[in-house]
Amino acid sequence: MYSPKATPAEARVDLAAIRHNVALLKEHAAGAELMGAVKADAYGHGLVPASKAVLEGGASRLGTAYIREALALREAGVTAPVLSWIITPGEPLDEALEADVELSAADEGLLDEIAAAARLTGRTARMHLEADTGMGRGGAPLAAWPGLLAKALALRAEGVVEIVGLWSHFACSDMPGHPSIELQIDAFDTALKMAEQAGAGGSHVIRHLANSAATVTLPRARYDMVRTGIAMYGLSPIPELGDLGFVPAMTLVARVALAKRVPEGSGVSYGHLYVTDRETTLGLVPLGYADGILRHATGRAEVLAGGRRRTVTGRVCMDQFMIDMGDDPLRAGDEVVLFGPGGEGEPTVQEWADTLGTITHEIVTRIGSRVPRVYKGWAT
Repeated sequence: MYSPKATPAEARVDLAAIRHNVALLKEHAAGAELMGAVKADAYGHGLVPASKAVLEGGASRLGTAYIREALALREAGVTAPVLSWIITPGEPLDEALEADVELSAADEGLLDEIAAAARLTGRTARMHLEADTGMGRGGAPLAAWPGLLAKALALRAEGVVEIVGLWSHFACSDMPGHPSIELQIDAFDTALKMAEQAGAGGSHVIRHLANSAATVTLPRARYDMVRTGIAMYGLSPIPELGDLGFVPAMTLVARVALAKRVPEGSGVSYGHLYVTDRETTLGLVPLGYADGILRHATGRAEVLAGGRRRTVTGRVCMDQFMIDMGDDPLRAGDEVVLFGPGGEGEPTVQEWADTLGTITHEIVTRIGSRVPRVYKGWAT
């Protein structure tokens, strides 16, 4: 049930929807293991509750960007394997190893630092080695891949490192038919062959490349495991193909803080970008750019209020924005829905993203910490 305590706004998260989405992704994975990406506070849905729902839906592993996210999962009692893949010098590698967090490396220097932590703690580091197959972001370029493999194998021989995964990441899998897709799969196959020949492969090493979009559309890219993110939260990884059966898990609502009648010619919010053309009712919605509502939503994005769509009126402020209700009734305390699954006429996250020229990932991950997450659909 939702919290009975009144708050200015809240993000309602349906854990049953997350479980449904993960189960659907498991079907697409066709036997491959599934790692759920729960970085960035589970894409804004709440790290611990969402992670538990992801595991209940059929994921066997979790992935985080940062070590501190992985450690937070451990502190919350999550025991499933967790991989952390962005590591900067000086991070608490000893804590990560003692918490059985798997780590990723793409250069020999980081491998040396992880090995030092392993010697200090007496814990063998479970490593995933990342190859850059064309993303041009993380990962070792194929020219540097043999050196990374050699370093990892030397540390394995010492007993401080275990190679448990080989992986890479797509640049354009959300663009079906993009020529880079097949090139990246070929490059990954080359990296895997090099690892096998060097002695870093084997059936115990997990090969993983596919994200949500590739899981749905690219059987060749599934390998031993897929890493799914945005689709677990019900947002299509390839919007041009529709919702693909995924159910949005987040509904963002706010309670009107003030409703008032104003005369024709009234300027609204900073800069008076909007001026009323008649006597009308304005409503103050207590969410702003400090909560993740893009300032760019000014005069563009829609919300559901009083049974109808209303456009954000005037400049979005730090803590609030306005809506113009015309002569429709509005009272303080009435609920406004910014986005949700869309079944009750409210805008969807995809609509907000399309209107604002961005992606759904940005919309949900920007919702700030002062907006409480409340949950329904707990597993029984």
